[in-house]
Amino acid sequence: MTRSTSRAWLPGMLVAAGAAGIAFLVHLAFPALPLLTISVALGMVVAQIPALRPLLDGPLKAGLSLSARRLLRIGIVLLGLKLSLVDIAGLGLVTIIAIVLVVILTFGVTLLLGRMLGLPGYQPLLIAAGFSICGASAVGAMSAVTRAKDSESATPVALVTLCGTLAIVLLPLARIPLGFDATEFGTWVGLSVHDVGQVVATAQIAGPVALAAAVVVKLTRVLTLAPMVAIVGAVERRRAPLSSGSAVDEGPAKRPPIVPLFVLGFLAAVLVRTLVPLPTGALEVADVLQTALLATALFALGTGIRFAELARTGWKALIVGLGSWVFIAALSVVAVWVTTGPW
Repeated sequence: MTRSTSRAWLPGMLVAAGAAGIAFLVHLAFPALPLLTISVALGMVVAQIPALRPLLDGPLKAGLSLSARRLLRIGIVLLGLKLSLVDIAGLGLVTIIAIVLVVILTFGVTLLLGRMLGLPGYQPLLIAAGFSICGASAVGAMSAVTRAKDSESATPVALVTLCGTLAIVLLPLARIPLGFDATEFGTWVGLSVHDVGQVVATAQIAGPVALAAAVVVKLTRVLTLAPMVAIVGAVERRRAPLSSGSAVDEGPAKRPPIVPLFVLGFLAAVLVRTLVPLPTGALEVADVLQTALLATALFALGTGIRFAELARTGWKALIVGLGSWVFIAALSVVAVWVTTGPW
């Protein structure tokens, strides 16, 4: 990377990192608010200030774009260190099957609804990934493999942030009418809430037992990101025509990768966590770094969201997002009943 290129992206990345620091201070003051949700919400707020838009779309744009893509991918790789296949196996076969079915059905129904309502470009796919798997991280992963435009990612990120925030408030209120104990509530939260931070914020209200169940179930959902991205990558690769340019200049490089490198890195991190007895200190450092990277990336993603544009063109996407949120919450209730029943 040349010095001139570094100068182009450095201001935007520094601003995104500084905003992540501010989000962390807000999180310290209000621990119930997830750090990553604060980060993307802060980016969304900044994007609505008219005086700042020339900066966001001008000298800060290169750094914000790099943060939203590169840092997000590195954060996803480090997220794999939270996952141990041993913990996942401890859930039992029935629960694992239920998690996979919830992901597949939610993805399929959301994708179908988005296409039925005529959402443009890759928006149906990105919304489906965000709501069924792991929120903004899944949106970023699918954006990478499909090479979707930044504008197509903005609405899905806003929707998973909105619905995940609503879940923090509404799901604990629904716990008593549903009759869930702590473990059942944690399982429900892990199955239905989007980002990991939102899962923690929602489940911790019911205590440590609920939180432990929610995190393991949620991280098992996160593991489905790799095969889902690989499948989409394979489909996109078959659909994408070869470049009309020369094989030397462009050629097959124009095709999307079947499995992006960061997804392979994510799987490698899962295997390392499973097979290698890593020191607690190393895992804590990786967790802090992963959180910082994702907070920086999500602020950058948030700066691409314009509420005025969403108000004009995003009502169909809002219907898809809310419909997907209700669907996964209801389907997850059924999954909890099935996995905890006497059979």
